Amino acid sequence: MKKINRRNFMTSAAAAASFMIIPRHVLGGKGFTAPSDKVNVGLVGAGGKGKENIQDLFKLNDVQVTCLADPAEFWDLNRFYYKTVAGLGPVSDMVENHYKEKSGYSKVNRYIDFREMLSKEKSLDAVLCATPDHLHAYVSMLSMQAGKHVYCEKPLTHNIHEAREVSKMSKKTGLATQMGNQLHSTPAIRNAVEYLRSGVIGKVKEVHSWVPATRWTNSLSEVPTSESPMPKGLNWDLWIGPKAYRPFHEVYAPVTWRDFWEFGLGALGDFGCHDLDAATWGLELGLPTKIQVHPAGFSNADIIPYGEIGYFTFPGKKENESIELTWYSGGLYPKKPAQVPVDFNFSRRGAMYIGEKGVMVTGNGAVPKIFPESNFSNPVETTFKLPPTEGHHRDWINAIKGGPAASSNFEYGAHLTEITLLGVLSLRLGGALIQWDAKNMKATGLPKADIYIKEAERKGWELPA
Repeated sequence: MKKINRRNFMTSAAAAASFMIIPRHVLGGKGFTAPSDKVNVGLVGAGGKGKENIQDLFKLNDVQVTCLADPAEFWDLNRFYYKTVAGLGPVSDMVENHYKEKSGYSKVNRYIDFREMLSKEKSLDAVLCATPDHLHAYVSMLSMQAGKHVYCEKPLTHNIHEAREVSKMSKKTGLATQMGNQLHSTPAIRNAVEYLRSGVIGKVKEVHSWVPATRWTNSLSEVPTSESPMPKGLNWDLWIGPKAYRPFHEVYAPVTWRDFWEFGLGALGDFGCHDLDAATWGLELGLPTKIQVHPAGFSNADIIPYGEIGYFTFPGKKENESIELTWYSGGLYPKKPAQVPVDFNFSRRGAMYIGEKGVMVTGNGAVPKIFPESNFSNPVETTFKLPPTEGHHRDWINAIKGGPAASSNFEYGAHLTEITLLGVLSLRLGGALIQWDAKNMKATGLPKADIYIKEAERKGWELPA
């Protein structure tokens, strides 16, 4: 036999190996990402929340943010709770500076239109959507259609039809998804869910949930009829997306778009996917059959109210049983039941569960309080335990890499969002009583609700099938 020296052997082995490399999508099917690979993520929506999401992704060493898309070059958010600057320019610069310092590699591709990003970024694994609410479904659906795993901020969609369609596509594609209700992965809410599933306070008949949120612009009473100078670097037509075109006005953006039904969904739409989560998850709630949410203060067909108080009736697990849930915003609170001490103060944002054995109160991210305290052990023992979480973004990345589905995946997220949107539907109809026919996606005897259940889409912005 011909002798082969070490150099020839290594050269031959390397050549053979070059013909044996198999693309990862062939090994694991569509959307597969090997556990050892970095997950390439693209951001759509580089506003304040998008910037915060990127900062969370920076903590994950197996994630690389490779591209960003936003129709706005710059937003000054210092007068809002974000206290920062954002937009395509500042957030892209932040990403490049982070990776330059970390690894020496800093190239991040920038796009105005996210659809161009999906078309050109061949190595993209996943998309994180942090746009205003009215674009959530469109961005998520197109991204999944392109084979990308998706994380989308809450609420998952702007209307009920969209929620059903996003859930359907999530099931169809089998991609890893997560709705951005980050409190879902905190110890406090998971404690509450374990208490409820364990029956610590017995069968729950009533739930009360409250947030202090109100409208951003208190003086608002009508849609602007004038125009404001267009901010430099803003593609307003893209920002409008699937909604009917209207001239730019500074009262719409940034952030204050939440005051308008066309783009935002009020306090209930903004916070419902956070603050109704423990009840939905812990009590395994289906869809409510009866919903009525009354606006507090001025509102009309275009503008959200200052606050709201709403009533949801959910079917219980047994026939003729029900669970009553009451929602409050804008500074409204529930009455204290007899079991709760008079000197106990509710947190500014929280929830209360009234059961046959006692009352549970949550708030401020603390361990739930159980009353009367003398009736319960300390610490409270539970029989139901949730699987551990490594964090909201981490769980999504693990799911991309073949781990278990993230616990706020789009199937769960769409269900929670639909509950929230049913309250919004009543609000948009001035506090109308909704008798919900879930099977047919109809408000029984209320045809005027149809335009809000499935909203009109601007030509060229229709949801994909």
